[in-house]
Amino acid sequence: MEPMRSGKLATLRSSEVTEGVECVGHRALLHAVGVNRSDLQKPMIAIANSWNEILAGSFRQRELAEAAKAGIRESGGLPFEFNTIAACDGIAQGHRGMRYILPSRDIIAASVEIMLEAHRFDGVVLLASCDKIIPAMLMAAARVNIPAILLPAGPMEDGIIDEKRISFRNVRELTGKFMAGEISADEVSLIEQIACPGPGACSMMGTANTMACLCEVLGMAIPYSATTPAMSKMKMEEAYEVGVRIVDLVKQNRIPSEIMTAAAFRDAIIVDMAIGGSTNSLLHLPAIANELDIPLKLAEFQDISECTPYIAPINPGGPYTVNQFHEAGGIPTILRTLGDRIDGTSPTVTVTTLKESAQIARNPDGDVIRPINNPVTFDGGLVILTGNLAPDGAVIKKSALNPEMMIHRGPAVVFNSMESASDAVREGKIQLGDVMIIRYEGPIGGPGMREMHMITAILAGSGLGKSVALVTDGRFSGSTRGLCIGHVSPEAQQGGPIALVENGDFVQINILQRRIDVELSTTTLKERLAGWKPPVQNLRGILRLYANNTSSAPNGAGIL
Repeated sequence: MEPMRSGKLATLRSSEVTEGVECVGHRALLHAVGVNRSDLQKPMIAIANSWNEILAGSFRQRELAEAAKAGIRESGGLPFEFNTIAACDGIAQGHRGMRYILPSRDIIAASVEIMLEAHRFDGVVLLASCDKIIPAMLMAAARVNIPAILLPAGPMEDGIIDEKRISFRNVRELTGKFMAGEISADEVSLIEQIACPGPGACSMMGTANTMACLCEVLGMAIPYSATTPAMSKMKMEEAYEVGVRIVDLVKQNRIPSEIMTAAAFRDAIIVDMAIGGSTNSLLHLPAIANELDIPLKLAEFQDISECTPYIAPINPGGPYTVNQFHEAGGIPTILRTLGDRIDGTSPTVTVTTLKESAQIARNPDGDVIRPINNPVTFDGGLVILTGNLAPDGAVIKKSALNPEMMIHRGPAVVFNSMESASDAVREGKIQLGDVMIIRYEGPIGGPGMREMHMITAILAGSGLGKSVALVTDGRFSGSTRGLCIGHVSPEAQQGGPIALVENGDFVQINILQRRIDVELSTTTLKERLAGWKPPVQNLRGILRLYANNTSSAPNGAGIL
């Protein structure tokens, strides 16, 4: 085995359970699961697998784990696979289950941390696919800080109907189209059977693929792996390569804190803006950075957005799927196109830096990935808003917004839960020009900061998405489009101004000026706050734990 670099530990962590007479019991237990005495000299490599049978994104990860193990064994490592939970955001939409999705991020991170620390693994391959699972794995890797590589499971194939590529976003908007009489029940049934033709993450620039892409930019995944299709032969080859590479990283003792630097996070934010990533990235990137004591503030996202061109119009912000994005060159081509805007000098899990990988990537095709001098827009796909309705900030995916909705003024229609708002939309109670306020859905108030995507999909599908604004202290799916503003902070449960809005109050939204305001004086807001009391929450289990310990949305909404 190669010597460790100067200043690093000279012995494997696993020696704490494999060497010395005091570890006779540890070794006996390892022998019980088939470990030979000769194996005990090898680095112990964990496979942290989020596989299960209900999550489409993770469905192939059992095969990927076997390929990674083969690579580990071939390179002289000793692999051990363990599992963690993985819930499906798509199936959790629109009901109580969505309260559990964001808290699951912290449970996944904690479970991986526990396994890595309890068994003194030397390195880890992280297998993940969907929204909060990828950031959870990176949080654990940063927390434990042993050599780690994340392999995204990859996007599913595109659905094809009438020679057009479609994705899960098209399915989500069927309800609104059906309610508006634009589509029949038979057509709904046909599309739902075609849109998701096989395992993988939904083929759009939602949170799953956004976080996979940003993982690659952070240096924690091998080039192109963020967008390599889930069911492709190449994905299996990547898994084997990752297995080989993790043993090399252990020999070099290259750890996540050396890879995920402040410069790497800045590069990730730049790419996030360039690809029109999910608003959920503004929760996940700070949560990962927190584990490394790297501060990420909303102001930094906004500063970067102002000077970063949006160059990849991927669904829902454009007509192209993630598979087409991969065919056009994926993240390496984005990095090449952005050029000197990217630092790209931080170490990665490969032998090259991002900048070196970008130099050999293909040039932008001009459509799926646009050149810098002909972007979709000259600023980024995400925008931070402030104002008297969101003193600590709010976020909108501008890349998925119709230009005519950049400025909006309308009367507030206030709801204290997602369910009551959904009922109002279905019952036709929302009028053109309204500003829907959905509150008490923040990290504490929800609890769990539910996604409001069921409502946004109905609005978009019914045509109201072009004239109705939605403002919430909850959050949105990465596939949301329209004038949908989330992460309003402070949240209602904490007495934020969103808790004080009443039906009929006029709300002004100006995306160009980065403002969101309710037309109320400071005096009126103070008077309403004096008479306000937070709703009583009757919580149990993980929701009580999360509500009592979570941070605010601008700080990542994680358990402190």
